[in-house]
Amino acid sequence: MEQSSQIGDRITEKSGPPDENTVRDWIGPKRFVQWAELRNWIETHYPGVFAPDWLYGGKNRGWSLRYKKSKAFCTLLPEYRQFSVLVVLGRAEREKFEERRYGWRSHLVKLYDEAKTYPDGKWLTAAISSAADRRDVTELLTMKRPPASRG
Repeated sequence: MEQSSQIGDRITEKSGPPDENTVRDWIGPKRFVQWAELRNWIETHYPGVFAPDWLYGGKNRGWSLRYKKSKAFCTLLPEYRQFSVLVVLGRAEREKFEERRYGWRSHLVKLYDEAKTYPDGKWLTAAISSAADRRDVTELLTMKRPPASRG
């Protein structure tokens, strides 16, 4: 018997990575707009830098879309009726975050303060439900790795 999906469930069908239609159906059309906007922003600001890579994290974590060059940039997590972005902030990025602490939206500071710090950095997972949430993440990503200059 198939169990009905709950908010936040991941795509766990392991036969292959999800295509765009599967992601749209899973996260919903409104969230998919934010998903596509974020992907387009990364492609525009970091042309040719990242080759997005679908990773399967097992039946609990499911599929995620990772952007990585030599080190991880961010990972997009399609979840049932929502999606989140994981950004790992190393020591240098945490110092930059703290320097700008009072310039960030309070929601992001709360997420930052509550995020667990591991040896490789602070793992910040931000749910994206609006353009403002997406802007928070793009500012974090810009802080983490300045965009390619447009010569």
